[in-house]
Amino acid sequence: MNAEFIEALGQLEKEKGISKDILIDAIEAALISGYKRNFHSAQNVRVDINRNNGQVRVFARKTVVEDVLDPRLEISLEAAREMNPAYQLGDIVEIEVTPADFGRIAAQTAKQVVTQRIREAERSIIYQNFIDKEDDIVTGIVQRADNRYYYIDLGRIEALLPHNETMPGERFKHGDRVKTYITKVEKSTKGPQIFVSRTHPGLLKRLFELEVPEIYDGVVEIRSVSREAGYRSKVAVYSRDPNVDPVGACVGHRGMRVQTVVNELRGEKIDIVRWSENTEEWIANSLSPSKVISVTIFEDQKMARVVVPDHQLSLAIGKEGQNARLAAKLTNWKIDIKSESEATDNPEAETESMEVTEPASAAEEQE
Repeated sequence: MNAEFIEALGQLEKEKGISKDILIDAIEAALISGYKRNFHSAQNVRVDINRNNGQVRVFARKTVVEDVLDPRLEISLEAAREMNPAYQLGDIVEIEVTPADFGRIAAQTAKQVVTQRIREAERSIIYQNFIDKEDDIVTGIVQRADNRYYYIDLGRIEALLPHNETMPGERFKHGDRVKTYITKVEKSTKGPQIFVSRTHPGLLKRLFELEVPEIYDGVVEIRSVSREAGYRSKVAVYSRDPNVDPVGACVGHRGMRVQTVVNELRGEKIDIVRWSENTEEWIANSLSPSKVISVTIFEDQKMARVVVPDHQLSLAIGKEGQNARLAAKLTNWKIDIKSESEATDNPEAETESMEVTEPASAAEEQE
């Protein structure tokens, strides 16, 4: 090694943020192992790299004793005092034992250490960058796929999109640009692993934040999201400004804002409903687009009995109960839906309630 190598380490420190001193310490530690391995030495040694010119020297470290039992590790007091009369029993004497061709070994070892440390530093930087983006949206390019994952290029790393985190019927090919939601960032022996999803409710929320300035600015707030990916979703919104209509802000002029989100989600239907502090009004709103005649609250059971017009009963329940199920998830209330005639003829009759069931997290589904 030479002065140019030391300068190169200084440049790495500036570009990669890896301390030159830490790199040199790591190279010295690696050279000790390299010396013992290549020269079959069992003695204690110290490697010193000159911080200015890059010169590498190897020193054997021996303890000063009266009677030498192992000459590889010990030196007699008499021999030590021939080098320096100040040595006492128990002192450590360093004797230079640098091999003639040690420079070649040093260069190879230094290259390996620096490469490894650069890789570790880059992995650490990538991990720190993406751990801050957990629960956020990213755009990447599909690179390849296997039986379990799509591999999405995010620039400096590939994210893993499990097939069960894609929407029904959704297929990607090489080169497709796709927006995904980061569900988990993990450290592994191969570097950071980033798991993303297309079905997570958080994706829907983040897409609206991108499209609706009022949400980004904090004027309009998304209070709740329920989603059956690829089919239908409900988003509850609230305005901090009484002069701003939260539903209108999310729909946009001629529906342009919500349509952009729908297009990104491949035609998934989205109901935007107004959140309310009044529980009855909130539950009635959640069943949109169905009209609601009345809502009766049973606090102890956290259940609501909702009466709708006869001709809107099927709309309120939805295909295979989807509308009522999404409303229950959105509000976190059990919802018992009755038609107006049923409620009038038999007001005490029980109908099947739509109980809240929390969707499994992306991490749980992967496991």
